[in-house]
Amino acid sequence: NLPGFCVLLSRGKGNGQGVYSKLWTNGFLDSVHQGVQFSSGDEPVLYLNDPEGMGKEDRRRMLDRISELNRISYRSFGDPEISAKIQQYEMAFRMQTAVPEVTDLSREPDSIVKLYGPECLVPGTYAANCLLARKLSENGVRFVQLYHQGWDQHGNLPNEMAMQAKDTDQASAALVTDLKQRGLLDETLVIWGGEFGRTNYCQGRFSPDNYGRDHHPRAFSVWMAGGGIKPGTVYGETDEFGYNIVKDPVHVHDFHATMLHLLGVDHERLTFRHQGRRYRLTDVAGNVVSGLIA
Repeated sequence: NLPGFCVLLSRGKGNGQGVYSKLWTNGFLDSVHQGVQFSSGDEPVLYLNDPEGMGKEDRRRMLDRISELNRISYRSFGDPEISAKIQQYEMAFRMQTAVPEVTDLSREPDSIVKLYGPECLVPGTYAANCLLARKLSENGVRFVQLYHQGWDQHGNLPNEMAMQAKDTDQASAALVTDLKQRGLLDETLVIWGGEFGRTNYCQGRFSPDNYGRDHHPRAFSVWMAGGGIKPGTVYGETDEFGYNIVKDPVHVHDFHATMLHLLGVDHERLTFRHQGRRYRLTDVAGNVVSGLIA
């Protein structure tokens, strides 16, 4: 009764940083695979409620008629997007019942609120999204992605980074703890990372309370928990300047290969035919990093 891929957004106290819907589209896969964005308002998924004067039975009859017309079109044209549209209509109908219950955080016990912090009851905060991510995973959603904006510190790094950490540290730890205490961590892979790293030298103004750092794509850190990851492990090392990798490099294809392996998928066999060629997530590279696996 819920999408397989849900997206939750929050805005930090740092600078404005763009997050665009193209980041969770289906790419060249069928559109049934695209992410469903939840809003931070009173209605996490818009337009689920029936219009005034229309009951659930009326909506069911309407969807049945639309499905009949779509199936006629599919038989005529064979476009897989028509089948995806039928599935999306049906999913929206089932979500009418499931979403209000799953997204209601008010009934969480005091112990959970204390674990995640008081902001977990404020819709649209990172803490609330972490708690919602646990509930979605608990209810069978396969993939939940959280985006927290505000990390692009080219200046004012000491102040903004502290605020970002305050937004995210407790709730991130709480999510792992909560999954573990519910017996869900072994089958849930938690990945926490950014779009790339930052240099460890100054950019812009340079004073004790105001300086920044530029982008750095060569080396950056990601942490993972659960899902078969070896706990308490630090893998990889940079030089003394934090600039080049000197030990155990992990390419993005290696990372994806390892992630898929932990999810029970062989990255060399997971392919999708597009424009006459079979594509895989790791292209023609990628090795499973055995040193990360418990």
